[in-house]
Amino acid sequence: MTQNIYDNAGFFAGYAQLRRSVDGLDGAPEWPTLKSMLPDLTGKRVVDLGCGFGWFCRWARGAGAAEVLGLDVSANMLTRARETTSDPAIAYRQADLETLELPPASFDLAYSSLTLHYLEQLGRLFAAVHRGLAPGGRFVFSAEHPLYTETGPDYLDEGPRATDWLAKGVVKQHRTLATTLNLLIAAGFSVQRVEEWGPTREEIAAHPEWKIDHRRPSFLLVSATR
Repeated sequence: MTQNIYDNAGFFAGYAQLRRSVDGLDGAPEWPTLKSMLPDLTGKRVVDLGCGFGWFCRWARGAGAAEVLGLDVSANMLTRARETTSDPAIAYRQADLETLELPPASFDLAYSSLTLHYLEQLGRLFAAVHRGLAPGGRFVFSAEHPLYTETGPDYLDEGPRATDWLAKGVVKQHRTLATTLNLLIAAGFSVQRVEEWGPTREEIAAHPEWKIDHRRPSFLLVSATR
């Protein structure tokens, strides 16, 4: 089962104070790039893998999606998402993405933001998403860049990495960029676009604390087609 760190009281309290938790999508510096990778959502069926507070679910409906399903392993996250959502076309469900099954061809877009680096069985999830998408469906996701999950000398040694971020013992799965893309291809996806997000010089001037992310990108953004 996925480590459910978001139901740790201390971790959740710290996470809820992050800019991206308070301001939603507008508080995520990589969002403009990720948004540009999305297809037209008019009339589309959308699943959000690791929906958190439901920010993207609500945005997708505002962008024209017909129905949205938000999945998350964390009861804390789902409680907050339900409290801030009043749209009957948005449903939330607790699910462990490590063992997820989706009905065949039931969605037109699968989306995931900063969740996949927690998963050990990533290839299994990619296969489940491929089955769950209709032909021509899109899979757009972000994850922590592998240069971020492994900052030491062992980039090619894949596996779990324990870190103390907001709480002790947070486990993330380090895998190379090649592994992630090859798992997508093996699942049957056609990779359309890949971005290694880092701030521009102008953004660094406004946010000097982002300078390290210009030398070492924080986020991997991918768009793929079924």
